[in-house]
Amino acid sequence: MSIETTLATFRERLGEVVDINQATSILHWDQEVFMPPKGAAARGQQLATLSAIAHRYFTSEEMGRLLAELTEAADQLDPDDAKLVAETHHDYERATKLPESFVQEFALVQSAAYEAWANAREEDDFPAFQPHLEKILDLLRRKADYLGYEGSPYNALIEDYERGMTAETLRGIFDVVAERQSALVERVTSAPQPDCSWTEGEWDEDTQWAMTLRVLADMGYDFEAGRQDKSVHPFTTSFGARDVRLTNRVNKSELFSALYGAAHEGGHGLYEQGFLDRDRRTPLADGISLGIHESQSRMWENMIGRSLPFWEHYTPVLRDLHGGKLDGIAPEQFYQAVNRVRPSFIRVEADECTYNLHVILRFEIELDLVEGRIAVADIPDAWNAKVKQYLGLDVPSNTMGCLQDIHWSHGSMGYFPTYALGNLYSAQMFDVILRDLPGLWDDVRAGRFVPLLGWLREHVHQHGRRKLAGELIRDISGRDLTPDAYLAYLESKYAALYGLV
Repeated sequence: MSIETTLATFRERLGEVVDINQATSILHWDQEVFMPPKGAAARGQQLATLSAIAHRYFTSEEMGRLLAELTEAADQLDPDDAKLVAETHHDYERATKLPESFVQEFALVQSAAYEAWANAREEDDFPAFQPHLEKILDLLRRKADYLGYEGSPYNALIEDYERGMTAETLRGIFDVVAERQSALVERVTSAPQPDCSWTEGEWDEDTQWAMTLRVLADMGYDFEAGRQDKSVHPFTTSFGARDVRLTNRVNKSELFSALYGAAHEGGHGLYEQGFLDRDRRTPLADGISLGIHESQSRMWENMIGRSLPFWEHYTPVLRDLHGGKLDGIAPEQFYQAVNRVRPSFIRVEADECTYNLHVILRFEIELDLVEGRIAVADIPDAWNAKVKQYLGLDVPSNTMGCLQDIHWSHGSMGYFPTYALGNLYSAQMFDVILRDLPGLWDDVRAGRFVPLLGWLREHVHQHGRRKLAGELIRDISGRDLTPDAYLAYLESKYAALYGLV
């Protein structure tokens, strides 16, 4: 068989696996958006069956043979094809370490855990979720053993989300971040606070939704290749670059919650819509890492969406949508309100100064769980103690505490650190963006986001999985990832906002 024929067969087999995985994603999306509660049991079986089939296809003897032949002939392939083979080989080696029975069992447990979590969150009933999470944790420990690891078993899990990162490296980074951000929060909360009483009351939900659609369209999100729906927890799901769906939630008591949920998920969606057509149905049409993925959402949500130029443009838009209810509120007041620092219970609604602290406490609990220092039953007490330590708050309920996030019901331990890493990546990129696009703030002030999106398409999106996160950030910024740029950004911004000296 010629190398061309082998490559064509390889691409077709990969495409079949991608098709199955994307069909599985549609079922997950429907489960969280439209599926009626009584569909849960059947949906769990459907997901388990498709997960097992995809795993069987991907780990087949034929796929192994094709990979071996193409790896041996790598010097005859063009750079894109050689990279595709290398990335697929990495995934194949990990996947073949997991028995098909394990993959199927994990999918069944995961589906049941999601339904249990959703109900437990609604009823503030952690004990109802506890046995499901115990099963998830047992499966994750088994997964780490199957995959193998050096140091902490947590390293095997985080590899799924941030390849090359380790618990040891995260500890070093997060110790610096926690110390500096905790000190900044203390300084800010001790300073005179802006009057944001005008944000109180109820805000029409349809009007809030209309604002999210306006901002998403302005950002460049393609509604002919995606949509926004409502879910318990905002998320983005891709079924290919031409079908990237967002979900969001609206709180009538929170004027800005849906807006920033849309900007955040829109950043994810723009990344997914920016993959190259020629990478369709291959692993290259995927994010480099969840940290890089998160850098895109946090950049749009915070560095752009919480900037003064953003509000200089959108103040009249929001006034018009709310029919005069916000007349007399200046852009500077919007800027102060959306950057108000208030230690709070909910991660997805946390301000920039406290957000990473929410992530760090989750990382520490995950690490303790996986390494066996605490049991699942200990989570509420451990959670509440860390919220008190980092945020100075007494958690009133598990719904407002350890049941607020969907991730553990999905079995996604190792995911949370990528949120904080995304903040660090975004700031390191943004320093370069400001150098390359000296008119950026004038563009934002005018509601023009094409130059920024074009920069991100060129320097981040189009690469898909051709580079690892560390390589990408070095290529963009000329240095390895550090917390320096992000901490400098925060300290400068909030010193000016709160008149700190």
